[in-house]
Amino acid sequence: MVTPLEPRTDSGEQAKPPFWRNVTVLKWGAQIGFLVFFVWLFYILISEAASNLKQTGIPFSWDFLGDPLGVKLGEGFNTDPESGLEALAVGMVNMVRITISGIVAATILGTIIGIARLSSNWIVSKVANAYIEFFRNIPLLVQIYFWQALVFGLGELTADDTGSGMYFATSKGVAIPWLNPRAGRWQYIALLLLGGWVARRVYKWRIKILEEKGMETHAMAWGLGTFATFMFGGWLIHPIMGVLGYLWSALAWISGNVPVFFFQVALAAVAAWLAYRFIKNFLDERRTPAGLAKLTDDDYFRLIVAGLLGLAGVAFFLLGPGNSVVSQMLGRSKTFAMNWGLEPIFEFLATKFDFSTGVPMEWSRPEVVVPTRFAQYSAEVGKAFTPAFVAVWIGVTLYTAAFIGEIVRAGIMAVHRGQNEAANALGLKRGQMLRLVVLPQAFRIVLPPLGSQYLNLAKNTSLGIAVAYADIVQVGQTIYNQGGQALAVFIIWMGFYSGVSLLLSGVVNYYNRKMQLVER
Repeated sequence: MVTPLEPRTDSGEQAKPPFWRNVTVLKWGAQIGFLVFFVWLFYILISEAASNLKQTGIPFSWDFLGDPLGVKLGEGFNTDPESGLEALAVGMVNMVRITISGIVAATILGTIIGIARLSSNWIVSKVANAYIEFFRNIPLLVQIYFWQALVFGLGELTADDTGSGMYFATSKGVAIPWLNPRAGRWQYIALLLLGGWVARRVYKWRIKILEEKGMETHAMAWGLGTFATFMFGGWLIHPIMGVLGYLWSALAWISGNVPVFFFQVALAAVAAWLAYRFIKNFLDERRTPAGLAKLTDDDYFRLIVAGLLGLAGVAFFLLGPGNSVVSQMLGRSKTFAMNWGLEPIFEFLATKFDFSTGVPMEWSRPEVVVPTRFAQYSAEVGKAFTPAFVAVWIGVTLYTAAFIGEIVRAGIMAVHRGQNEAANALGLKRGQMLRLVVLPQAFRIVLPPLGSQYLNLAKNTSLGIAVAYADIVQVGQTIYNQGGQALAVFIIWMGFYSGVSLLLSGVVNYYNRKMQLVER
């Protein structure tokens, strides 16, 4: 019997519901409607903000990227940048310095704390628990202020401290021994990158032999040995990489002499190629020996969105306002000067690859000098960290390590108890059991939440503005205070932090997939 809820045609087939009740149509309509609404809302907000800025006499512009900054930065690879773009680059590097080093230190410390929480030693367990409860329950900004105050409370740096030493800790920061880069560092780094690529290829080659012949090939030892060969041998032969200087010079000449619209056409082609590659790989993953698997509504939606994003990229570079290809062909004026493009970057690299025979790095101790009336740390030897850097680095590292400790503890407890019993039956000591059995399985579980903590650490570095740390937020604030281009600076901030977050997420997801158990 055919019920009213299941209408059927004369042939007995179930009739399709009307489109306003079709689940597929409703799902697609809701997603496309939200996307259109979001793009429309973003366009309205940006247009309204640009219009209001124009009425105040400060039209929206990107000219500040090529204009001189006019002020010096507190720290970075260049404290006297020549343009707004270079100043922002210094801020980005300063932020990345804390992010990368903080992630490494917080992971190591958090893992130790997590293991200590499960220790059978009562004192060790309680100390680890007290650490976690203390640092994760105090706002991070308060901790950063505390560490800055602690550094400022150290002794003054005076002329009596002149000379070198193993370390200095004063109100002007902390100075420690360091491997200082020298003339040949760029060639050496290029050689190390080449060595890393070759070592990876050697490792895969040995793994292939292992899989084909079933014999022990010591793939890891071969890979590390190859990289060590480049590391130590490269110290002597690194000047050969100076040939890259000619390549950078040629690219700088091309960047400075080829019309801008050629680059825009190239970028449009890249956008179209990325969309094509995504669609092709997506379909290849769902292809079976019997043919292409049946695609779901979500699959079709992803393919369509990828295609639309590719078309949007092409349209932006070819048909967008201001400095687009069409605008130049019609004789319209540009919205910003292109004096901050690729040419300065390639010219900078060209000056760093010159067949120099100088040592790549040199170990040196910190030194206090008195160039004027006031004593300061020498920039030539050792490594000096400003009070702002010390405060932000210690703050975000200890704060994040407290959360990582709890994540690692939960991951260890999630490993089945039988694994510990099996390791004990084999005669493994506790350290061997953790290193060889428990932790490898625990990290399969904790990687996703660890990725969230890495993202939090990266974004929490923006709190350095409270202690005048010269990261991208503090530098951007200086720029828009000078020229009033707050909207443009905010866009750069959002784009940069989004890029860093997506990169960290991609790395964590990559290793998460690599560590997953493959079910047969």
